[in-house]
Amino acid sequence: MNHNDNKIPHILILGGGFAGLSAAKALSKSPVKITLVDRENHHLFQPLLYQVATAGLSEAEIAQPIRHILSDQKNLTTVLNEVDKIDLPSNVVSLKDREISYDYLIIALGLKTSYFGNDSWGKYAPGLKNLFEAQEIRKKVLNAFEFAETSTKSVDLDFVVVGGGPTGVELAGAIAELSNFVMKDEFRNIDPASAKIHLIEAGERILPAFNPKQSEYAKKYLESLGVKVHLNTMVEDVKENLVVTKDLNFETDLIFWAAGLESGRAAKSIEKVAKDRAGRILVEKDLSVPQYKNVFVVGDLASASDKNKKNIPGVAPAALQMGNYVGKQIIRDLKNHDRKQFKYLDKGNMATIGRSGAVASFKSLRINGFLAWLMWLFVHLIFLFDMRNRITVLTHWVWSYFTWKRGARIFSQKTNVQ
Repeated sequence: MNHNDNKIPHILILGGGFAGLSAAKALSKSPVKITLVDRENHHLFQPLLYQVATAGLSEAEIAQPIRHILSDQKNLTTVLNEVDKIDLPSNVVSLKDREISYDYLIIALGLKTSYFGNDSWGKYAPGLKNLFEAQEIRKKVLNAFEFAETSTKSVDLDFVVVGGGPTGVELAGAIAELSNFVMKDEFRNIDPASAKIHLIEAGERILPAFNPKQSEYAKKYLESLGVKVHLNTMVEDVKENLVVTKDLNFETDLIFWAAGLESGRAAKSIEKVAKDRAGRILVEKDLSVPQYKNVFVVGDLASASDKNKKNIPGVAPAALQMGNYVGKQIIRDLKNHDRKQFKYLDKGNMATIGRSGAVASFKSLRINGFLAWLMWLFVHLIFLFDMRNRITVLTHWVWSYFTWKRGARIFSQKTNVQ
């Protein structure tokens, strides 16, 4: 792309997740003008969202204002707004109230919860992709115990988590620990440990990204916490107080969805580009969109392959690598250097199941149990952007490990002032 020497190139970044922030930081010392757009004012550490949903951490411990993170970057402006439409041929992005033109576009919008074409299910089965949803789940979970405690009738506490990937496994394990240990002496009329937790997975094993032995370890660990794992069980319908599968019906309004992801409305507005089944955009080896060398897609929304032709997973290390690479690629462009191919460095895969239980895999190395759990803690602390957050989260984890207490068990009812 040719640039007029007198014109400062304008780089528009859509999304303030790991990929968007990483791209912005890679361009921090370049003579460019950057605009970063996000509909939230904060960067969210999504891997720990389930801990907010189950009262292990508070919102401020896993989220940071984007303006604060990028406050030292003088070539960047942050815009709180929502992306309405992306028009690649015109080099224009429409927001809710204005249009922004660009020289380079970095699309880092991530994915949203997918109900596989049954969006009406979302009303009864919240997903877990943002702070609002985490707060809703926390409220539903804690409220269920409060209601059972004061009800004049016997109440069955049945929690149903749909989806056996890392989010579903982590959520089911955390709810089980909450009911079995954290709240065990706090109620007088009910036994929280009597709550039934069901994890429903359509496939033949949970954590399918891991090897079968690790999936089996995770299943047994969940079962030791009292979680009932239902494999090869496809959800056919979700209603107000009901989950319908082929063989079983689950009567409950405590339904949480962790079963799928798809692109959002803004990404769907991009016309005439190839997308996969989830709506992720197929990109070239330099992460650019075919026929648009000035447009890059990074993070979860990018459908890209590594050197072994395997899909690059939607995890934080991949998003950080992609963002950093694209930022540097734009710098190379501005210096008229040839583009390099994106090389993904696989830093392994890990998921936590409960206190002291986790699985980790790196190349041919497979680790289960306490050591994997310690590795999971360490890696997640490193990825938290702010030093203050790391110290607070570590303090909470150490405290809750030895005391079985969770300090974020707060929710608010909508009431009139009395």
